[in-house]
Formats: sequence, structure tokens, C-alpha cells
Amino acid sequence: MEDLSAYEESLYDRGFAWIAGVDEAGRGPLAGPVVAAAAILPSGLRLKGLNDSKKLNLKTRLRLESEIKDQAAAWAIGEADVEEIDRFNILGATKLAMGRALSGLSIQPDYLLLDALRLDLCIPQEGIVKGDARCACISAASVLAKTYRDRLMEGLDALYPQYHLAQNKGYPTERHRLAVARHGPSPCHRKTFLGFLERPDFKQVAFFDDEEVQRYFQKKA
Repeated sequence: MEDLSAYEESLYDRGFAWIAGVDEAGRGPLAGPVVAAAAILPSGLRLKGLNDSKKLNLKTRLRLESEIKDQAAAWAIGEADVEEIDRFNILGATKLAMGRALSGLSIQPDYLLLDALRLDLCIPQEGIVKGDARCACISAASVLAKTYRDRLMEGLDALYPQYHLAQNKGYPTERHRLAVARHGPSPCHRKTFLGFLERPDFKQVAFFDDEEVQRYFQKKA
């Protein structure tokens, strides 16, 4: 944890008071929004087990989410929806969501740390490769973004159960892609991410009965 906070501590030593970590969840899925979070952690705060959210189990992520919300100096969430993803591409939509998260902070940050990105903002900033595993504030943002988005996808699963979004969170698993081929895309699917539907094997799935789908999966296993 000391190492995870070292980057921020060096910035405090340089006179920066409010350092915001920014990260996203959901750049790769076929469905659902891309979500960004921004988090400002007070100097000296150490959160046990904090790390890149993808490396944490669900119980740890939920515990850290609660601790971050309780103890952060400020935090906020921003989204970009599927229409914005299709319009601006996923990178543009990710930056849009990040800007919205930063706009929602109750404290104006004077330095930004991001996971390998830079934003067109007049705030000193740095994009750090694998920053969500190297900087505490980016790790905190990654936890907030992932837990928030996972709950969104569970809500969408109730509306569109045929795609099993609660399990796959919108990511392009084989079963998810087959479900899209069989049922067609829902309103929460990203149209620009569905090029796989042109593949002959996926075109055939729309005409499969349930037993044929099971045999398809057995062949793929």
C-alpha cells in the first residue's frame, strides 16, 4: 500500500493538494455504457487491499467501494451511453465519461492521474500505463467505476434476460455473441461493436433450436 501511494505522495511534496485519480470500466463490452469514476483520496489514507479492480474478488471490491465513498475527499461517476459510443467511438466516449465524472467532483482537482490516457483539460495531468495497479487514487476510481457499472448491467439483465448480462456484464463471451445472433441486438447494444454478426457461423445461430445451440457449445468446449 505504501508503494501504491508513493506517486501521489511525490505530488503532495511538489505542492499539489487535490489529486484526482480517473479510470473507466466497460470499454470492451458489446452492450451497456462506458462508465468513468474520479476519486480524490486524502493524503495519508491507506485502504487495505486496494488494487486494480479487475484483480479483486467481488467481496473485496464491495468493501473497498464502501470505504472509498466514506473516506475519499471527493468522488463522482460519469457515463457515456451506447448512442454516444457509436457516435464518438469508444475512446471519445470514454473521455466524455471521464470529463463528466470530473465535473461531478465537489472539489476542483489541481492534478489528474489517469490510466494511460490524457484529457483535453487545462489541468496538469499524467497518463500512467497500468496506473490502476500503480496509483492508489486510480485504483480507487477503478473500483468505483466497475462496481457501479456491474450494477447497471444487472439492472439491464432484468430488462433483457436473453443476453445474460448479469453474468457477462456485456462483454463479448461466446454465449453473449450467440444470444445476439439468435435474438438480434437490444437497445443497449453498441451497433458499432457487432461486426461479428457477419460471420457465417453466427448467422446460422438465428435458426438453431435449443438442442442445436447446446451441441454448438459442446463443440466449442
